[in-house]
Amino acid sequence: MAYENSSANERAGHIARLPIDVTGAALVVGGGVAGIQAASDLADLGFKVYLVEKKAGIGGVMAQLDKTFPTNDCSACILSPKLVTVGQNPNIEVLAYSQVEGIEGVPGNFRVKVRKKSRYIDVDKCTNCGDCAVACPVTLPDEYNEGLSQRKAAYRLFPQTIPQAFAIEKGGRAPCVAECPAGINVQGYVQLVKLGKYEQAIELIMEKLPLPGVLGRVCPHPCEGACRRGLIDSPVSIRNLKRVAADHVNYKSLSRPQISPKEGNVAIVGSGPSGLSVAYYLAREGYACTIFSDAKRALAWTSREKIRPA
Repeated sequence: MAYENSSANERAGHIARLPIDVTGAALVVGGGVAGIQAASDLADLGFKVYLVEKKAGIGGVMAQLDKTFPTNDCSACILSPKLVTVGQNPNIEVLAYSQVEGIEGVPGNFRVKVRKKSRYIDVDKCTNCGDCAVACPVTLPDEYNEGLSQRKAAYRLFPQTIPQAFAIEKGGRAPCVAECPAGINVQGYVQLVKLGKYEQAIELIMEKLPLPGVLGRVCPHPCEGACRRGLIDSPVSIRNLKRVAADHVNYKSLSRPQISPKEGNVAIVGSGPSGLSVAYYLAREGYACTIFSDAKRALAWTSREKIRPA
């Protein structure tokens, strides 16, 4: 039905009063105030609406403003009710952290390819408490505040945004991690050492490497050769930071993983670093291990303690 001779308000009034048999769905790209209003209007007409936004939540530029022109009304006072409406409307599905990659078909009958970026936090399980942001050791420029302040890598765009859940921004696999033969999360434990969280740093290292005190002294550290800080002055002393963490930890105080015993025993020949590492990870999987060695005793040195078989 055409409304070329009617004003926009008249057309809206006619549409609202007409009984409509709605089929199909609508896609709205952009979660600013215009996209939010368009999604709400379409949902009220009975359409299933997909609201695509590339950031971690909707709100757009209006959420960053204090007042609106020309009425000088509070921006948040206008936007917040609209956000609540979108969040509660069962006809609207917000695809935050997503971007449109392709469209095929014809007007009224088309398919859209949307790539959704991982949030690393389950939206359905997130309670929006913010504890992850408090614990997160990594800080980044806050784009919501135009880079004038810092935020954590675990963050939400702003308190009222939809979805009401945090996300973790990861910049990809760092060259130091890619060069590490063990695949240790170098970025993670370096940041934890920076904050003096030595136990957490060691626990993170030991997910991939059971002898951090040893490797903190003898590792050939190929990670440092790949460190991009070397393009500016000198690489981060990654190996020494591993040693610092090991020197400040009492290993007996570390949390012990929950292990479900499995049937069977495993024989390991050799009590060097490789044999001890194999025994450690097999034990974590629940297998009983016996280490055979021609030495009088198996011994691996760390800075604070000796690791011996029971």
